[in-house]
Amino acid sequence: MSSAASPAALPDPQVCERARLSRDPRFDGLFFTAVRSTGIYCRPVCPAPAPKPQNVDYYPSAAAAEAAGFRPCLRCRPELSPDAGAWRRGDETVARALKLIDQGFLAERPLADLAARVHLGERQLRRLFVERLGAAPVGVHGTRRLLFAKQLLTETALPVTEVALAAGFGSLRRFNAAFLEAYRMAPRDLRRHAPDADEAGSGRGQPLVLRLGYRPPYDLAAMLDFLRGRALPGVEVVDERHYARVVGSPDAPAWLRVGAWPAGRDGRNVPAHALKLELHGVPPAQLADTVGRVRRMFDLDADPQAIAAALSTDRRLQPLLRKRPGLRLPSGWDGFEIAVRAVIGQQVSVAAARTLTARLAARHGHAVALSGPEGLTHLFPTVQALAEGDLDGLGLTAARATTVRAIATALLDGRVDFRPDRTLDDFAAAWTALPGIGPWTAHYLAMRALGHPDAFPAEDLVLQKAVPSDGSRLTARQLAARAEAWRPWRAYAVIHLWRESMVPPDSKEKKP
Repeated sequence: MSSAASPAALPDPQVCERARLSRDPRFDGLFFTAVRSTGIYCRPVCPAPAPKPQNVDYYPSAAAAEAAGFRPCLRCRPELSPDAGAWRRGDETVARALKLIDQGFLAERPLADLAARVHLGERQLRRLFVERLGAAPVGVHGTRRLLFAKQLLTETALPVTEVALAAGFGSLRRFNAAFLEAYRMAPRDLRRHAPDADEAGSGRGQPLVLRLGYRPPYDLAAMLDFLRGRALPGVEVVDERHYARVVGSPDAPAWLRVGAWPAGRDGRNVPAHALKLELHGVPPAQLADTVGRVRRMFDLDADPQAIAAALSTDRRLQPLLRKRPGLRLPSGWDGFEIAVRAVIGQQVSVAAARTLTARLAARHGHAVALSGPEGLTHLFPTVQALAEGDLDGLGLTAARATTVRAIATALLDGRVDFRPDRTLDDFAAAWTALPGIGPWTAHYLAMRALGHPDAFPAEDLVLQKAVPSDGSRLTARQLAARAEAWRPWRAYAVIHLWRESMVPPDSKEKKP
């Protein structure tokens, strides 16, 4: 086996050692422990007896550990670790490339295309990945697919052929060969070691239930409260314990529900720092995308320690971070939906915006009949439907209707998009070129549609009043200057200040 990855890509070795010995869940996914005597790599929270330090190597990613020849632990299950958010968020080149890999970019395209999308040479991109993550992009892609397959084999009763499809493999033969080479056992053999699968749904009449891990602390109540205040009737149902919505297409409608994983520990004595995702009718080919959207929507890969360390240097934010250490950045299910809702919500109350958007969804969305929670009746309208649909009589002003059509048309012709590899500046520049879209809306979209951690609507009146402690109000320029010290986590400062102010942000854009 090769030597461990460069310590520069890891937390300090002494920190790793203390976190491993204490099984500190705050470090879950930030590094992995590989045991040379067994050939197994684990999460820091693994409940197995701690190996001797001289037998341990630390790796910055699961892909790095697998590239060195180690296999994932069947007890602590590395596939449940949250991603290392520092490498998957923001505008850093590796982060933008990882977002594309997470969406399956390398499944059908060569590495050269990925490098071109992030404006680097292929060799330079590979070097950056090895420096940061300890593995090349193709290795990261392969590990991601196999670990997702491992989760499905462990937690569900999906047929192996459907697991292969869900993990992005073109054939069962290729999947079996890749799995056997990496993990030294066939997929069916792994399932024999997975007691969870016997109790899980197969997707045929029963829901698929998946565990989505996060690093504590996590304030699910605050997340649901934010989403409940903006829940779109017919499309979403949110109560104090769950978020549910219609997903899929008119030909294959489905629905999902997200809530807390049952308290306590699982059967392997691993702390259950996770959300519970129920999937009803989601086809195998859409499982990876669905899980990725939910992870982004509920901000499950954030690193609260890194965020707090950066923001707590500001005295205004210190008490907010202490009060709500588990507050996360709530995103939305679909970029187009968030854009439409943001435009409709400009300069009106949240309640009024919900009413107007619900009318639009009822008229132009596709009606569905689901056996889910009461109130799930429609898919949100497609881009094509709103580009061509009649928006008269819904209560929208002429300007708002024009902007909604302009957004739909611009998405169809490619002038704007929600590509995850765009930098924040590029994204904002493209969107503010549209009529009716100002800097506030562009940065709000970056927050809610992309989950961008550094988006910052400096024009927001609530923020301008919330930051000073003397009752004054900052200008947008003054606020932006103050927030420079909050990079690259300015969006988290926004959420803390909005939450503290308890004033809905959707209605606060002022047009120049």
